[in-house]
Order: sequence, then structure tokens, then C-alpha cells
Amino acid sequence: MSMTHYMELLATNQPWNLLLFMAIPVILAETIAVTELYLLYTRRYDGWVRQINRLAGMVVGVYFTGVFFYLLASAVLPLTTSGGWRGWIDAVAVGFYLLGIVPLGGIALLEFKVIGGRRDEHGRMMIHAALVGLFLIVAHIAMIFGMLDPTLGGAWQAPATDMPMEMPMDHGDMGHGTAH
Repeated sequence: MSMTHYMELLATNQPWNLLLFMAIPVILAETIAVTELYLLYTRRYDGWVRQINRLAGMVVGVYFTGVFFYLLASAVLPLTTSGGWRGWIDAVAVGFYLLGIVPLGGIALLEFKVIGGRRDEHGRMMIHAALVGLFLIVAHIAMIFGMLDPTLGGAWQAPATDMPMEMPMDHGDMGHGTAH
């Protein structure tokens, strides 16, 4: 089975690419989401939970900005100029991953008070929560399309290889191996 560039990025250089491009941004975004629920429910914006929320928002926004520009220069521009995209499914997966810059950058801008500075803390947290929701949407679209075989889009075919793509398996004794 062929894979999108999104999935190839995560599968290459294990475990480092998975940590750098998936685990760090998602763990920080999930930290924001969980603390956000507590903050919006209790409206306690002056405690340690808000500090964790704020720090995670600043870090993920700055971090993902670096990821965005790195992947733009090292993957998106070269793939675009060389015609290396693996069809529309591949482009959707990578495009939606990179769209994460909008909500994550927006969260950081809120935390640095570049935007929303005139709102009260609850008003800023409402924008914050909407941006977290937007990130969840774009990240899940990227993951779903990223896991698809890009040949399903019809416009791209994987290069032919001499090796079969699937290994024949005898499912008759699956899980019941015998010692020989």
C-alpha cells in the first residue's frame, strides 16, 4: 500500500519524526483542551491551571510556527515545484496538517496579548476554546486523509515495483502457531 507524504513523514526516522511532528503538538494541544474545560467551567483564571494552559498555548504556537516554516521549505515547496504530490488525498493531508498554524498561532497570539487584549479573561478564553476546537478539526482531517492510500484518489498511481505489495497469509491458524 502506498502512503501519503504526511504518513511517510511520521513513519520515517522513528521515533523522532513522530515525536517532533505529532506527539509534541498534540500533547500540548490536548493539555490546552483539558485545562480549558476546567477554566471555562470554574472561571478560575488566576491559578496554576491557567498558568499551565497559558504556557502550553505559548509553547505550541511558537513551536508549530517553526514546524510550519520547516515543512513549507523542506517539503511543500519541493513537492510542488517537482510535481511530487501523490494526488489530491496527499495534498489534503499535508495541507490540513499545515493549517494547524491558524488555530495554534492564534492561541499563542492570544496568550501574548497581540489579539483579544481588550476582552476580559472569560472572553479571551472563549476565543481560545474556539481555536482549540478548530485545531481538533484540522488535525483530525489531516490524520484521516494522511492514513488513506493516496491511490484511492484516482489521479496518482504508485510506481511499479518488483516486490508484491501484500504478503500471502494463511489465516487458518492465526494466533494458534505450532512449534516445529
